[in-house]
Amino acid sequence: MLLLQTRPLSRGALVAQNSPLLPWGLLAASDSSSASPVAWLMALLFSLILAIYTGPGILGSFSRVRLVGGDHRCEGRVELQQDDEWVTVCDDYWNMDSVAVLCRELGCGAARKTMSGTVYGPVTPKDQKVFIHLFRCNGIEESLSQCEREDAIGCSHDEDAGAVCEGPESVRLADGPGRCQGRVEVKFQGEWSSVCQAGWSFAAAKVVCRQLGCGRATLTRRGCNKATQGQGAIWQRKASCSGQEVSLQDCLSEVWEHNCTHNEDVWVECEDPFALKLVGGRSHCEGRLEVLHKGEWGSVCDDGWGQDADRVVCRQLGCGQPLSPPVKVRRRFGPGVGRIWLDDVKCSGKEPSLEQCLHRSWGYHNCNHREDVAVVCEGQSWVDGPAWREGRTGGAPSGGETPAATPLPHFTLSSRDTSEAFQP
Repeated sequence: MLLLQTRPLSRGALVAQNSPLLPWGLLAASDSSSASPVAWLMALLFSLILAIYTGPGILGSFSRVRLVGGDHRCEGRVELQQDDEWVTVCDDYWNMDSVAVLCRELGCGAARKTMSGTVYGPVTPKDQKVFIHLFRCNGIEESLSQCEREDAIGCSHDEDAGAVCEGPESVRLADGPGRCQGRVEVKFQGEWSSVCQAGWSFAAAKVVCRQLGCGRATLTRRGCNKATQGQGAIWQRKASCSGQEVSLQDCLSEVWEHNCTHNEDVWVECEDPFALKLVGGRSHCEGRLEVLHKGEWGSVCDDGWGQDADRVVCRQLGCGQPLSPPVKVRRRFGPGVGRIWLDDVKCSGKEPSLEQCLHRSWGYHNCNHREDVAVVCEGQSWVDGPAWREGRTGGAPSGGETPAATPLPHFTLSSRDTSEAFQP
């Protein structure tokens, strides 16, 4: 790829950084009244070469930046907004310093990795333009607009830049019976703040439920009872949402002075699509554990897993008490594929839903599928061998094998939790 370093030239010559842009990227001379015909011809020739080599490239400033195509708003292909259209970014010079600046600008926490934008399908539309500037960031800038830039020629969508940020939670539902019901709180400048009812709408509730992966919004209530009122700060912004946004941060918002109290805290309830199942066994009461989150099934890592967690799973599936088979029996269910949703799960054994146990953030782990959790409950288990059955945590029957039982059809169980929500 041919790179053109943007450096100011002498008066009357082409000035790449400070000259006004004419249609099709034609760069005017610094002083059109005194520019010689040769200078104008050079400028015209340069702009024509630029147009030929860049194809759909586009010059100029940009107003917004976003990540698209990822699992959440903090991961995906990098796109910039110019006027009313979104353009991609060429990945030349795109590195972890660039990603760190982008993540900071988006409020997405630390940079995790740089990715090729082609990973985040569907394929970029052919008529979508490519931003012709390359970013050279040192990692300490507050936004991409503060990074140094160079002009590039010849970028295509095969070179689109991508990024993955840590993506810390920026909104939550607190003090409800589950993670999908509760008082709306927004994380602002490192502090969780309640949201005042003034200016709040059901459209905003829809966005919150979508952002949390909690399905449809079913209720929003202006005002919380005393037991669920907040005690800390109150958010100093008012959100205006259409209901179609991916996150609350995507809604139009404005800083406003208010005299709200915690009597006016907003409460939201969403559908809770959380579900779990045991797969790979000969009944629904044994197998490799999988949980449903944001519409996708994934495994659970066995780091921190114990019999109390087994109890919660067996109870939630209506399968009685957990058994304690040897490792070789658990391995019969095989490793999973795809997502690993949960890690470092710690339960007291009293939770009505696995979702209420302590765990790392959804999708964060240091595991592989050889560490997938497997659970065997007494219910309708078909695992052979009476020797290990006496080790079950719920007490063993005296003597003999468990009678053969007709296996139940495979099913999943969605939770409707009534316990206190775990507050991260």
